[in-house]
Amino acid sequence: MSWRSESIWIEFIVGSRKTSNFCWAFILFFGSLGFLLVGTSSYLGRNLISLFPSQQIVFFPQGIVMSFYGIAGLFISSYLWCTIFWNVGSGYDRFDRKEGISIRIEVKEGIYARRVLYMEIRGQGAVPLTRTDENLTPREIEQKAAELAYFLRVPIEVF
Repeated sequence: MSWRSESIWIEFIVGSRKTSNFCWAFILFFGSLGFLLVGTSSYLGRNLISLFPSQQIVFFPQGIVMSFYGIAGLFISSYLWCTIFWNVGSGYDRFDRKEGISIRIEVKEGIYARRVLYMEIRGQGAVPLTRTDENLTPREIEQKAAELAYFLRVPIEVF
């Protein structure tokens, strides 16, 4: 989603509210809750989960470890839920015709080929525009660079 006017283009950035983060947070929460319930049921000697009889899991080595994994998983899950709730990483890119000098594409070849789109700004140097988790094809990055360079009326440099 983006917004444009005569001299300003604002492109909104999706933060941590992605489908994959929701899936991982749910999986981690329910998995760690299961570990904690199994560890607690082995401590109490009662079946809190009907899938496993509590007599099969001895508390001293297995129950303690499963409880520890459950508590650690709940902490990590709460961290994920907080980042989703606060929408960490979201924001916007603001492109102003008065500030841009050039658009630069940097290509690194090798096992992990990486294409990075930079914008040269007066007084700030090169600012990366592609996120680290964004794997764009060469065509997509060229198209984005061309569209941005056309809007800002600046040249494209390829390194």
